Amino acid sequence: MNSTKIRNALLILNPKARQGAGVQLDEGVVRLEKAGIMVERLASKSAEESRRAVLDRKDNLDLVIVGGGDGTISSMAGTLYECGLLLAILPLGTANDLARSLGLKGELEEAFDVILSGQRQWIDLGLVNENYFFNVAHLGLGVTVTEELTDEVKKHWGVLSYLKAFFTALARVKQFKATITADGVRYRQRSIQIAIGHGRYYGGGNVVDEKKRIDDGNLSLYSLRPQTVWDLLTLAPLLRDGRQRYNKRVFNLQAESIKISTGRKTMAIHADGEPVTNTPANFRVLTQALEVLVPKPISITNRFNIDQFS
Repeated sequence: MNSTKIRNALLILNPKARQGAGVQLDEGVVRLEKAGIMVERLASKSAEESRRAVLDRKDNLDLVIVGGGDGTISSMAGTLYECGLLLAILPLGTANDLARSLGLKGELEEAFDVILSGQRQWIDLGLVNENYFFNVAHLGLGVTVTEELTDEVKKHWGVLSYLKAFFTALARVKQFKATITADGVRYRQRSIQIAIGHGRYYGGGNVVDEKKRIDDGNLSLYSLRPQTVWDLLTLAPLLRDGRQRYNKRVFNLQAESIKISTGRKTMAIHADGEPVTNTPANFRVLTQALEVLVPKPISITNRFNIDQFS
């Protein structure tokens, strides 16, 4: 536990993510204020509004609390890094993959417990073409899944929305050629999906690599070679647990920096569920970039399955 006292906090909330959490949020804020933490609330309508609020208050803030899903939290990564501010998260999204990577079970009461306990840890940040991300960046099938993951799908399917989007996206997937340069070593691939993981979890609890941690200083990449839908379905359990390295239809590597080119074909890249850039793309890790509040020091044993978040 860090002895630095938290006195002033800014709570940034995504209004769309607050449904059904109002009472718990109010109770949590009261707990913080009773502990001597002054909390200012902001129901932010955009990432720019959130960024401006932090920049305007940075000299008087000890903590920024972000309540929302992975996209909302990821949109604040660069601002928090630039300002050197402590981060706490309230997992209010559909997937809450960053919460998983930090060892949170996804419950609001626990998230407020974490803020009050004051356990801090430095984590890395991923960077793709100067866009910050916490979890995973995709091109190919992963982008198509994100496009299928509409607000309507999330509303009707809940924790199963990623599975629904995945099966719909399979009908649209196309193979592509990619040149991957990892720490100076070049590989050529035919692929239907490339994922570059900075955090441990993505897509509602999938593991990018069974050994991955959000503070290990590396990126984990896997590429799915072209294969049938049946092959993909049989591969799914390995992908779920981050054990795809054991299948010959998947190419895997770990590196500090990765470059990806798709030749004349420009491809969209999504990170933490949001469109951020296109190929060609440069990926790298900013080590020990951001200080966050966690339930306990992050380790490879902090594993939670999807049932704990439903």
